[in-house]
Amino acid sequence: MFLRSISGVLIILILISVGYVLTQRGWFDENFSHVVSKIVTQIALPCYMINTITSKFSRGELFQIFPDLKFPILSMTILFFVAWLMQYVFRIDAKHRGLFKSMFSNSNTVFVGLPVNMALFGKASLPYVLIYYMANTTFFWTLGVYLIRLDGDAETKMTLKEVVQKIFSPPLLGFLLGVALVLMNISLPSFLNSDLKYIGNLTVPLSMFFIGMKLAQVGLTNIHWSKDMGGIFLGRFVLAPLLMMVLVAFAHVPVLMKQVFVIQAAMPVMTNAPVVAKLYGADSDYAAVMVTATTAFSLIMVPILMLIVVNQF
Repeated sequence: MFLRSISGVLIILILISVGYVLTQRGWFDENFSHVVSKIVTQIALPCYMINTITSKFSRGELFQIFPDLKFPILSMTILFFVAWLMQYVFRIDAKHRGLFKSMFSNSNTVFVGLPVNMALFGKASLPYVLIYYMANTTFFWTLGVYLIRLDGDAETKMTLKEVVQKIFSPPLLGFLLGVALVLMNISLPSFLNSDLKYIGNLTVPLSMFFIGMKLAQVGLTNIHWSKDMGGIFLGRFVLAPLLMMVLVAFAHVPVLMKQVFVIQAAMPVMTNAPVVAKLYGADSDYAAVMVTATTAFSLIMVPILMLIVVNQF
């Protein structure tokens, strides 16, 4: 399992390095990274979800995993309260407190979490990755966005329609469509399944390229240690996985689910945080540095977490 974790990290690191080097060489720019982000989230990932759900799971299996939503929901709720306390412990500047609490509590379950779990556990991990994703995306686009908005222009309003659209994003809609097809025993034509599979297979490599692009665009030399970063690291890589371990330790659920939930809980800051910060006039550079720092450090933390998870479960 240790060798598998090292191998999984190396796979991810090489893909990220390709995106980083090509961006440094001028092949990819800010506009291209934006296009890649849209391709992954709006096209490739929804196709991946539909194909995987319809081809790998039965109705019975789906009914078994939905109650597991309670674990990430409870974990993130507790983390938000812990983050509120930590903003005073680390003496976070008032203009950064909303971002701090949002980044402390929410993890990058798609661009990093999905490929990491696929590399470590294979396709069997997908339903648990998606269960965690459902809770995480709902928290971020409601409470997380509200907190970030308080750092910037608190008068800027996001309508109920916009909030619903953010929560029911293309990846989540792809997941729900796949679930609906399975529950209604509807089989897609083989040619359509092939198309969904081919497009869906773009998800992992493009996600890793995207992270490499963002690392290059922000610049690794711009990352400097600070008390804020220490607080975010504590939340993302220590408290979040530790809390999840406690919540699932004695639960009568598959071991794989426990392992995936712990890994998902310890993923870096969501890549959406800088975008939302810029939209509402908060400090987007502050958020971008935290995304970059936690993403880079996660490559070190994954093998360590895998050893802990294997010994724990």
